Amino acid sequence: MADVQQLRVQEAVDTMVKSLERENIRKMQGLMFRCSADCCEDSQASMQQVHQCIERCHAPLAQAQALVTSELEKFQDRLARCTVHCNDKAKDSINAGSKERQVKRQLESCVTKCVDDHMNLIPTLTKKMKESLSSIQK
Repeated sequence: MADVQQLRVQEAVDTMVKSLERENIRKMQGLMFRCSADCCEDSQASMQQVHQCIERCHAPLAQAQALVTSELEKFQDRLARCTVHCNDKAKDSINAGSKERQVKRQLESCVTKCVDDHMNLIPTLTKKMKESLSSIQK
């Protein structure tokens, strides 16, 4: 993918992840640590019970992190498939005898369209993840 296009996507995804971290994940981390501290305050609990309590406290955060990772991987896979399709079209054009400069322009245009299309998906993806994270928090 062209460097400029890659940077556009990276910046947009970074902004989304920072927003999710600030607005959702961070709150979940605070809850997890407070919950874990409460587990340690129980002087009647066995070591195993404290450990199980801490594991229960950590479960929602682990679930949230897995959700974000999974959604980001799916997004990256979709974008990669789109750019592979562009590369395949460019190879087909070269094999059909098209001029290299024309094929490069076609490839750049195709990759730019992939990036534009996927950039347009980010707000919906963000909303979907925030809704999922909110349901985990409850």
